[in-house]
Amino acid sequence: MFYLRLARGYRALDLGRWLLTALAGAVVAGFLLRALGRAMSDPIGPGDALVRLLWCLPPLAAVAWFAAVAARAVPAQRPERITGLTAAGAGAARIRALIAGEIALACTLGSALTLLVFLVLRNDIAGPELAPDLGMGVPLPAAAPVTLLALVPLTAGFAAASAVPLAEALPGGRRPVPTGFSPLRIALPVGLAVTGLALELIALRPGSAADGRPIRLPAGLGSTSTAALGGWAACALGLVLLTGPLLSWTGRLLALGRPTPLRLLAGRGLTAQARRLGPPLAVLTLALAMVLTTIRYWIGTPGSADALPAIEACLVLGCTAAAVVARLAEVRTARRDVTDALLRLGAAPRLLFGAVALRTLAAGTVLLVTGGLTAVLAAAGLA
Repeated sequence: MFYLRLARGYRALDLGRWLLTALAGAVVAGFLLRALGRAMSDPIGPGDALVRLLWCLPPLAAVAWFAAVAARAVPAQRPERITGLTAAGAGAARIRALIAGEIALACTLGSALTLLVFLVLRNDIAGPELAPDLGMGVPLPAAAPVTLLALVPLTAGFAAASAVPLAEALPGGRRPVPTGFSPLRIALPVGLAVTGLALELIALRPGSAADGRPIRLPAGLGSTSTAALGGWAACALGLVLLTGPLLSWTGRLLALGRPTPLRLLAGRGLTAQARRLGPPLAVLTLALAMVLTTIRYWIGTPGSADALPAIEACLVLGCTAAAVVARLAEVRTARRDVTDALLRLGAAPRLLFGAVALRTLAAGTVLLVTGGLTAVLAAAGLA
């Protein structure tokens, strides 16, 4: 009953977040049910069934990531809702549980809709092309789909509950976000990136002998050497972890010397937002680099494209892009007081808009460098 009353007060942003969560949960449920149908159609190959279940992990992780970022943004975007719950006697733990329950409920409804479609198609409606994916002709155990589909709301709800700190679930409980990075936080990604780059360069040097342990890549991407794959993974992880510090350093560079008001606002704003914007932007950049590299390989190698990885890539990109939008909305809400104070002091709206544009350009340059290097190394390993 609480969630029905909550839905009556939804705004466009709340409704969009809820529908996106339900849609993402429905797609992941479809992947899980397809793996179940394939396992029932081919019960002799348990290894293939395990591989198909492992293919469901990337979209499930993407949904959990989006759920965590969306839940993290709720206290900042809807402070009146949190204030009302607090006035009604709800504590920080209960508010966090209610936010997680809202996201889990959306995933449950999406999974239930997918299960309904799955059962309808199994009723001799689907053609012979979909029969192996649905497990047609084989009795469906009732516990199997329920157990699999329970993973989606449980994972999303747990991720959402873990993302909202107890201190920020209460009105006025937002903690100040530090703007700097510790030396260990910088040394670790730099070491990973340099080590991974060195490994891949060694593996791709002219005349290098094969390491004798080729790895067959999924999604029709051929095979590569162990050193090239390990080097790319280490370098990509290092660049992802280094995105936040790079954004902070770029902001400090914009405000270096005797900056104009435009450079000062843009630089200080980017430095202050680097810790919040770094993780979602880094994940989106990595996902986009991997997708573009895969498309490039498929175009250069006709007949290697696969529909399932393409659908999963669309879901992962959609979830990461939605997470970035949710984090941007959270940052905008958190900076509303600063913006109002600047306007009261006489700052021109054109100046604030220019600062946002310059900040976006600087952040885009950083992401272009990290994402481009990730894509180039991935393409070199697949060549």
